[in-house]
Amino acid sequence: MDTGMIILAAGNSSRLGQPKQLLTYQGKTLLTIVSEEALKTSYRPIIVVLGAYADEISKAHRDPRISYVVNDNWQAGMASSIFTGLTALLDNNKALENVIIAVADQVFITARIFENLTENYQLTSKGIVASSYGETEGTPVLFNKKYFAQLLQLEGNKGAKKILAENPSDMSTVSFEKGHIDIDTATDYHNLNQNQ
Repeated sequence: MDTGMIILAAGNSSRLGQPKQLLTYQGKTLLTIVSEEALKTSYRPIIVVLGAYADEISKAHRDPRISYVVNDNWQAGMASSIFTGLTALLDNNKALENVIIAVADQVFITARIFENLTENYQLTSKGIVASSYGETEGTPVLFNKKYFAQLLQLEGNKGAKKILAENPSDMSTVSFEKGHIDIDTATDYHNLNQNQ
């Protein structure tokens, strides 16, 4: 089963005031944490989408096993980064069955959570397998190829939530206990480090 991965790391961290992709937790940048967990899986290719701060981030992240692409239109919102990532992913991999979309600031992501998505997909045959945390479903999320066209047509900053909302009967979920912990503000980052 061919599954590729997209890690979204293009945002400008407006509420934080500095690139959150480069914040460190337990000695690693947030982007490194997600990238390393992705690399522990068998899913290839892995595409990291950069945008704001692309130069700074790419200087600190150069893993030859990962493809880095720049979304020059990152200000248009997360949908444009999904478009950039998926276009790059499909460029040389027309036979991909699924894509997993992840974000760069879920500190507690693990390879096991990524693998749970594909295992659930194989068990349920649902076209979407999302992570469940708090009162919501979200990233990382697996989409079967039947949703690729819709992913490429998304607009704005809502990401792929619209597709989840429109297809509840074709969606399954896996638990990601600390998935709600992401880093949007200085307070978030402070709290994360307090709780190490």
